[in-house]
Amino acid sequence: MRISIITSVFNGMPYLAAAMDSVAGQQSVEVEHVVADGGSRDGSLEYLQKGVTSVAKILEGPDRGVYDALNKGFAKSSGDILGLLHADDLFARRDVLSRVAQVFQDPSVDMVYGDLLYVQRDHPDRTVRRWRSGQYSRRRLKYGWMPPHPTVFVRRRLWDQLGPYRLDLDISADYEWLLRALTFQDLKVRYLPEVLVKMRVGGISNRSMGNLVRKSRQDLWAMRAHGVGGVASLAAKNLRKLPQFIFRT
Repeated sequence: MRISIITSVFNGMPYLAAAMDSVAGQQSVEVEHVVADGGSRDGSLEYLQKGVTSVAKILEGPDRGVYDALNKGFAKSSGDILGLLHADDLFARRDVLSRVAQVFQDPSVDMVYGDLLYVQRDHPDRTVRRWRSGQYSRRRLKYGWMPPHPTVFVRRRLWDQLGPYRLDLDISADYEWLLRALTFQDLKVRYLPEVLVKMRVGGISNRSMGNLVRKSRQDLWAMRAHGVGGVASLAAKNLRKLPQFIFRT
């Protein structure tokens, strides 16, 4: 079983080496690492070309943002299982992908997800927030439940059936895609109740009030489009984050 990990990067040098090492260090599993560089000017591309031997494919050239880069990466990958790792994130342990592969030994499983740690940007050993996913049920989507996108792995057949990320949703394309998947008929989902990914704080959606407002609008559109709720569901989705800061140990 081959797992394809897609990484999109644009001027990501401060943390890129740690992310590359995190993928290269995964044990007891066949990994294909595809990196899409959107035209970095800080040495990221040169580093990938000359200093990283574990990357199977490097995709170069301008893109329309992170979701476009991920779409291109998934399209060029060849693995049976698809996942991603952002250029400033880390897998929590060296056995994360082998644990995921074990679950996918059941041929009926379409998706696997786990828990996520938000960590300080320059101190990934210091936890800011812990996202305990819990078990999936379609009913929970109405109350704002969603697995953390960086911990989600899917079979290629599911990706091919559902199609790529929507590029008109520049902040919430991952949320819309997950709703598309989790409302898909007869989807077989498995939860790994352990931390799979460490995500550094400071993502796109939280960089400004304008981004937060735009994300909320796009999330609301996605909820309505997939029939899982409206304004009340959006409020519940945001309120679910509060305990993650309190119960983070």
